[in-house]
Amino acid sequence: MLAYGLVLLLASVSVSAAPKADACSQISSAVSKASRVSFPGSATYDADIEHWATSSKQNSTCSVEPATANDLSAILKIVGSTKTPFAVKGGGHITNQGFSSTTGVQIAMSKFKDIVLSDDKATVKIGAGNVWDDVYLTLNGTGVNAPGARVPGVGVPGFTLGGGYTFQTSQYGLALDNIVSFDIVLPTGDIKTVTSADKDLFFAVRGTFNNYGIVTSFTFKTHPQTEVYGGLIQIDGQYFDDLTKAIAAFSINNTDSKASILPAYQYSNGKAYSTITVFYDAPEAPADAFFGLLDIPRTYSDMSTRSYYDLLEAQSPIAPIAPGVTAKFASVNVLQYTPALLETFRNLTISYGSSLAANDSTFLCSFYVEPFDETLYSHGSDSAYPPDRSRPLRPSNVFFYFTDTTLYDYFHDKQNEATNAIRAAADAEGQDVGSAFQYSNYGLEELTATQLWGGNVARLEKIKKTVDPKNVMGLTGGYKV
Repeated sequence: MLAYGLVLLLASVSVSAAPKADACSQISSAVSKASRVSFPGSATYDADIEHWATSSKQNSTCSVEPATANDLSAILKIVGSTKTPFAVKGGGHITNQGFSSTTGVQIAMSKFKDIVLSDDKATVKIGAGNVWDDVYLTLNGTGVNAPGARVPGVGVPGFTLGGGYTFQTSQYGLALDNIVSFDIVLPTGDIKTVTSADKDLFFAVRGTFNNYGIVTSFTFKTHPQTEVYGGLIQIDGQYFDDLTKAIAAFSINNTDSKASILPAYQYSNGKAYSTITVFYDAPEAPADAFFGLLDIPRTYSDMSTRSYYDLLEAQSPIAPIAPGVTAKFASVNVLQYTPALLETFRNLTISYGSSLAANDSTFLCSFYVEPFDETLYSHGSDSAYPPDRSRPLRPSNVFFYFTDTTLYDYFHDKQNEATNAIRAAADAEGQDVGSAFQYSNYGLEELTATQLWGGNVARLEKIKKTVDPKNVMGLTGGYKV
């Protein structure tokens, strides 16, 4: 009986694997020599499936690096006709397994690496295989920049198509608000350049990742860029009272859109502390730009006048994730960081950090707050995200880091518990964020379309039926319209 069951299991595995292997074979025959199909055991395959957090990685049947839109078109036609699961990876910075990873065909966009600044420097065209480090380095010294990621190693496509909060969001809005046009391979295999003239696609793609096809390049409007003032600082937990006071003062009173901070209340190895990225969009900052934040004693500081690229690279100490670690983001958006609400962030950090480490000694938690200007959503046009530009919801991120994978569900539940506690505290102040929209780049995997795109869902579903009638993009992971 056992032998019979084993035969059935092996037969099932064989049937399941066969379509994936067939799709890989078809892709190998269909794409040009400029593209590359790789299989387990090769260095290229390993690079193609690699992710920032190894817990997000899956072993695909094969990987493919398309070099042209035509080759990507052929790939989409093949996975669509064979009903083969696939995934699209830009930088691989998402923390949900199966969103940019797969057991089927892994599409890695790494060959789309062009970065071309227009002659008048008004726009820059960026291939979907770039990380923001590439962009800032290429534009360094040109006098212009395109607003993007705030830590190293973040891919251009996922960051942008999810929304994209930047150091300059209070000045220029989200990354997606700065898109002039994008080139996309549609689920049908058609290749198209989309501008604001195409009201449906321009609206739908900005904020929904790969629901409507695969973007191969973005054209962003640029903005004047000088050297900036800023860096990374760290403050010991004994000064949390002073830190909370400074963050609240900045959040409530700051009117200088050139100033930005990204603070986190953190706990690990039995210690509370805070790591804060400080940014001012000029070579020097006014003395009162950060409301006393820089007067607090620091255990680490590299504040200086520097290039935008150098400021990004200065965040490297907070960017790496060790192999074998599970790293997870959880989204919670609030209207304002009041002193009382910041106390909730602080208390949760210490409470969860000290108690959850008893289950996994490697446990680390970071509660990030992002006090942007109230006008942050006024800089862009109608898009899938944010679904409501009238409410200045600020994104917050509850980040957990642990190694014991058997405790995944436990820590997942605790992240939800923490975000719900923050919402409850905000609602107790009258912020009405219990059912507010969430930010997909920080979202746990179970978030629904309504939680992400709110009242835009009906319109998005209608556009989806027109653009992807056979639901080819339903074969890939991630949040679905």
